[in-house]
Amino acid sequence: MEYTVNQLARISGVSGRTLRYYDQIGLLKPARINSSGYRIYGQQEVNLLQQILFFRELEVSLEDIAEILQQPGFNQQEALRSHYEKLRQKRARLDKIMATVEKTIASVEGGKPMQDNEKFAGFKEKLIDENEQKYGKEIREKYGDETVEASNKKLRGLSQADYDAMTKLGEEIFSQLEIAFATGNPSSPEAQELAEKHKQWLMYSWPSYSKEAHAGLAEMYVADERFAAYYDKQGKGRTEFLRDAIVNYLGLA
Repeated sequence: MEYTVNQLARISGVSGRTLRYYDQIGLLKPARINSSGYRIYGQQEVNLLQQILFFRELEVSLEDIAEILQQPGFNQQEALRSHYEKLRQKRARLDKIMATVEKTIASVEGGKPMQDNEKFAGFKEKLIDENEQKYGKEIREKYGDETVEASNKKLRGLSQADYDAMTKLGEEIFSQLEIAFATGNPSSPEAQELAEKHKQWLMYSWPSYSKEAHAGLAEMYVADERFAAYYDKQGKGRTEFLRDAIVNYLGLA
């Protein structure tokens, strides 16, 4: 089967304007242009559009989708299996959030009171899912599936007080990073306080602690541009400073 822009828009639910934009940026080119000047899409383009929509459902940016699809080793079958697994995880997270909403409604309407930790189970699952989407591959390669699953289990089991404390500490780390960065010295008292806060923050989710693992994570922050972007959002150089502060704190400098 072959389709014009309007025909493909009807069967896919994607607007013709979007299809033309995908063509413009080189993400989804038509198979050919017919004698009347219409874009014509074949089966290969239909399959590719499906892949793009799967990625978009997982909130992958158009730039990242283009990079993935253009890789020489891109395998459609492996991609479909990966889509399925990630969508399964997303559905499981949404199911937990929906269950939390149902329990909350029942509680408000006079049913069984909810425990405080039940009220936030779905949101913890969202945090785990977001971390998995952003950094899961690298973290699992570095520390192994068993360690990551143990960390997720510990995070799920946090009391609401501990979860709130972890969130607050994460915010304090950014504030302390600015104070310490202003000294320009990763061995300063301010920088050592920063590293100590970072260790305390890790211990809310890490099943066990070691200097080597802490130093390795700090090095990954610098090596991986996504981690670097997270800590550098208030200005370039913060991630490297955090790494150096942690190395000094651990006595590994």
